Amino acid sequence: MEPVIQLALDFVDFPRALKVAREAYECGIRWIEAGTPLIKSCGIESVRILRKEFPDAKIIADMKVMDTGRVEAEIGFKAGADIVVVMGNSSDQTIKEAVEAAENYGGEIMVDLMEESANIKRAKEVEKLGINYIGVHIPIDEQMTGNISFSFLKEVVKNVKVPVAIAGGLNSENIVDAVKAGASILIVGGAITKSENVKEAVENLKKAIKTKVPVPTVLYKRVKEKEVRKVFEIVSTANISDALHRKGWISGILPVVENVKMAGPAITVRTYPGDWAKPVEAVDIAKEGDVIVIDAGGVGPAVWGELATNSCVIKKVAGVVIYGAIRDIEEIRKMKFPAFAKLITPQAGEPKGFGEINIPVRIGNQIVNPGDWIVGDSDGVVVIPKDKVVEIANRSMDVFEKENRIRKEIKEGRTLSDITEILKWEKPK
Repeated sequence: MEPVIQLALDFVDFPRALKVAREAYECGIRWIEAGTPLIKSCGIESVRILRKEFPDAKIIADMKVMDTGRVEAEIGFKAGADIVVVMGNSSDQTIKEAVEAAENYGGEIMVDLMEESANIKRAKEVEKLGINYIGVHIPIDEQMTGNISFSFLKEVVKNVKVPVAIAGGLNSENIVDAVKAGASILIVGGAITKSENVKEAVENLKKAIKTKVPVPTVLYKRVKEKEVRKVFEIVSTANISDALHRKGWISGILPVVENVKMAGPAITVRTYPGDWAKPVEAVDIAKEGDVIVIDAGGVGPAVWGELATNSCVIKKVAGVVIYGAIRDIEEIRKMKFPAFAKLITPQAGEPKGFGEINIPVRIGNQIVNPGDWIVGDSDGVVVIPKDKVVEIANRSMDVFEKENRIRKEIKEGRTLSDITEILKWEKPK
């Protein structure tokens, strides 16, 4: 079959999903999926409404069936789904039951190969059970690590006869690789649902598929480790804190210089109050783009000032965070150097040389390890564990782009509470 775009509506609120679906339908999208989050949050009614709204479209219910295959598949087909999705790691009997339900209701079954079921042996096994499509799925949580590869897709296409779908981070650049790997169904979510201009996003995807030439994506691509700085320079500390499940912010630390931003791996320093020897020595150790993080006990006298800042500017250090005191603020502000501290004082300490460099330190409510990433802006400072930096960079960009879409809907006249259906999600009293 010729490659088709399947729109994945992975929303938790139906009005927003329907709005995007309508915009995409006007652009010629005829495969529309009620995503798993949508079905779980809004129920099978979401499938029923999509069927009524788009009578000539192919409606997919991504129910991720794992058990009671016939019962759950019937629920989807009765609601109007053309295709129900069953997980590849469910039992053979569950898949058989779903296939029987599809035959009774004139529907079709797609088997989703994810995690332990993602192997060629399982792909061949489920094909023999009478399913109609196989889906190769790069899980969202895996996408956030920057790992998007179409090698397994290519192997599945070679070994089965049914059409193969691919889902996971597709955009107008990498969709060409998916087509070349043999995918018949291109399941696209965020590249459309997060876009402020659905028409442009769909047209770019279609153009890339037709010409087999990548079209620069309007949205940000999943990044690897060497690209995280670029992301952290775009997103806010608020975006990052949301990506960290509202964690990571350092209490009691505020920007000393307004309208500046910093991002970089930490050089950590533990020193005694007022002892500025180790903080100054850390400047010599720091590389371009590093952030110096100083634990001075949260009290004065100052362990940082104009001269240390001058050294950092020359070395292109990204910024400094001080759990303690800073001085010479007027001069530091003139240099527009990103400095964050708990206290401001004119009193300097003395260089006694106590303390250590590049050891774990406690800054306010957070432990900071050498190499953890530090991002600061007008809202304050967040710390990102070094082993999660790629994942959090991608999750932060995901938050940023979703907010752009919400911002567009607000400009069109809806309120935030209306868009997010805030009353629906309030905890029952």
